[in-house]
Amino acid sequence: MSHPFLDRLRNGPLLLDGAMGTMLYAGGAALDECFDALNLTHPERVAEIHRAYIRAGADIIETNTFGANRAKLEAFGLEGQVRIINRRAAKLAREEREISGAPVLVAGAVGPTGRTIAPIGLTAPETVRSIFEEQMAALLEGGVDLLILETMGSVVEARQAILAAQAVGDLPIVVLMTFAEDGRTIGGESPEQVVDELLPLGPAAIGANCAVGPSRTMAVLRRLAAALHASGVADPPALVVMPNAGWPTHIGGRVIYQASPDYFAGFGREALAAGASVVGGCCGTTPAHVAALRAAFDAGVSRDDSVQGEEAVVPARPVTDRKLISLEMAAEPVDEPTAVARALGKTFLVSVEIDPPKGFNPAKALAGAQLLKDAGVHAINVADSPMARVRMSAMTLSYLIQHRVGIETIVHFTTRDRSLMGLQSELLGAHAVGVRNILALTGDPPSLGDYPDSSAVYDVDSVGLIRVLRRLNEGVDSAGASIGRGASFTIACAVDPTKGDLADEARRLRAKLEAGAHFVMTQPIFDLAVWHRFLEVYAAEWGSSDLGVPVLLGILPLQSTKHAEFLHNEVPGITLTDEARARMREAGAAGRQEGVKMSQDLLAQAAPHVQGVYLMPSFGRYEVAAEVLLAIPVPAPA
Repeated sequence: MSHPFLDRLRNGPLLLDGAMGTMLYAGGAALDECFDALNLTHPERVAEIHRAYIRAGADIIETNTFGANRAKLEAFGLEGQVRIINRRAAKLAREEREISGAPVLVAGAVGPTGRTIAPIGLTAPETVRSIFEEQMAALLEGGVDLLILETMGSVVEARQAILAAQAVGDLPIVVLMTFAEDGRTIGGESPEQVVDELLPLGPAAIGANCAVGPSRTMAVLRRLAAALHASGVADPPALVVMPNAGWPTHIGGRVIYQASPDYFAGFGREALAAGASVVGGCCGTTPAHVAALRAAFDAGVSRDDSVQGEEAVVPARPVTDRKLISLEMAAEPVDEPTAVARALGKTFLVSVEIDPPKGFNPAKALAGAQLLKDAGVHAINVADSPMARVRMSAMTLSYLIQHRVGIETIVHFTTRDRSLMGLQSELLGAHAVGVRNILALTGDPPSLGDYPDSSAVYDVDSVGLIRVLRRLNEGVDSAGASIGRGASFTIACAVDPTKGDLADEARRLRAKLEAGAHFVMTQPIFDLAVWHRFLEVYAAEWGSSDLGVPVLLGILPLQSTKHAEFLHNEVPGITLTDEARARMREAGAAGRQEGVKMSQDLLAQAAPHVQGVYLMPSFGRYEVAAEVLLAIPVPAPA
């Protein structure tokens, strides 16, 4: 399966962040406290560090979980909190990624267990592997994009870590050994031995981190590069390097590292020349070091002048990333039907959902829209602060996607936050800028989100909103006053075929259709029989199972059994079948592939019975949606 980390490696070098522990210590954490527990006790400190590295230009940020395994947490009496600490860490990193809007990858950081493996030590290999598996499963559940197994002191433990990662999932694995001054690991292995031992296990990347500064690490990097070249492997793992900022010294009770950001930038240029594909920093490095590396990475890369005005919110990136957000959509007369309207009933319509960022920067969402457009998707669904959590305006992001990526959007528009007057004013503005496909929703109540004391409006519900849209199409507002001419909105409505009271849901859908909806989009289902059962109930109520309008079936690719159980038990509007949950349990480490296969199977079964599909990828993994679409030929937009 494709993966953003692997895809982006092919387009040029990537920049990792710097030290987490150094920054936590500088912020007041004591050297003898559990840094990993700060994810729970002081999450704002961890989030601030992620934010600083993203602003410095990092392409990858690591979770604050270096010591968050059972063996290390045991020293602090926290061995029972492995899952909650790692999940929280992943969420903190993802939140900051979403707030920034930058296309940053989140790596789950996994450090050594501190146990010596038999026969030299007393710990069985299977025990060490289970310790790793527990932590990695929690990181996977938290939504990380890849795993970085770092500061591994011996190939024996690194092997167990890789096997554990492969047992719990299919995320790309980066394994980093730590080498001493003599160029050998703590276990005594040379760079050449490391390559010989680990290459057959198939990691996505191999490299070195920690222990020594840039100069000595460069010597190790060159030997690793030579060993990979000598292996004769056609597609060898990428090379990764993350040295310390020199040797630490103790001054005034503080631990100080000597290597300056400028010196580190020079190392970065040298590492790239030596064959490194991913460069970052370990102990002693700060956002200043990462910013210097960013400048070194970008120094020889030409800029795309079309986005110069966004420098304040979009971190510097190579042109390979920037070109994704510089496209313009040709102006289209707003009186004509939208491309979605023209395709309905004539083309099997494919739409994929993108959530707006939690901050100012739309770069990640725009890059996702471009990826999906390139995959043949016809429209992008833009959610309106789902789960009542604050995000960028869905309308604004829809405008940006349409005018920079050149693909139509279906904007989710809720009545939760707007008065009847405000609803109509915003719809008129949307129409004027070409955002004319509207999914009419009532919206999750504020009590579900981060602002439970916020007041909901609900002057009208989704049925009322559909009536408002129909009247705007007729040339008048809800009060009957003329708006000059008729609008050309394409109106979608939602239906949940998994509801307990299907008869009530059928009556509700009938009201939406009678109010003027042009097509239907379903909540995600995992068995086509669920949709057929709803249609039977609808037919019993209204005499026919023919809705009279096109239907886009909702499909949500599952990532793992933990992901499946979370959605089923904790997310309103999502109900999995027992069979789907069982399949995900049985899939084990192959959960992501099984989720894609389940979605592909459902899509193939549904294609003769519905007029399109509405894909909802989790964790912003838009490449998973593209993978699902390989199951059917996606026709070009009408």
